[in-house]
Amino acid sequence: MKKTLVVFAHPYLEHSNSNVELINFYVRHQHFTLRDLYEEYPDFHIAAFRERKRLKNYDRFIFQFPLIWFGMPPLLRLWIDEVFDRDWLKENEENPLEGKEVHILVTTGGKERSFSKEGTYKYTIEELISGLIVSLNVFKANIKNIKIVYEANKLSKKDIILHKQEFSELLNQ
Repeated sequence: MKKTLVVFAHPYLEHSNSNVELINFYVRHQHFTLRDLYEEYPDFHIAAFRERKRLKNYDRFIFQFPLIWFGMPPLLRLWIDEVFDRDWLKENEENPLEGKEVHILVTTGGKERSFSKEGTYKYTIEELISGLIVSLNVFKANIKNIKIVYEANKLSKKDIILHKQEFSELLNQ
């Protein structure tokens, strides 16, 4: 099994049944390490050096977060800004993301049809989280998939189980 770091960021987790259920999946598997950024850094003071060292110890990464006001949660954005080190791009520097498998799981209360060129918002989820996608591409990470859970606030227990199974299958490909 691949040693996996889950970078999770949800500023209002107590109001999200679907995200609580989805992260329970990681807690039950020993090869997953769940890092809840809002729990670990409530003051928004990120220990960037420690985080960079930690990244080297993993084979795979999962970024899980809700769409917040048409983008990533602010603490995740800050974490990326402070942890992703441009020195990794220099020759002879170890890039802990290069070639590593990355999965992105985004939840949103919005409907799928709203996130399209013709929809209410005129942008896709991928476009709204492009900062993360571009950052991962710059650091030569291997983005395997982006799973989007629409209308996450309205999911039944059965729907959540189906999403967990689908995501588990994506991780095992």
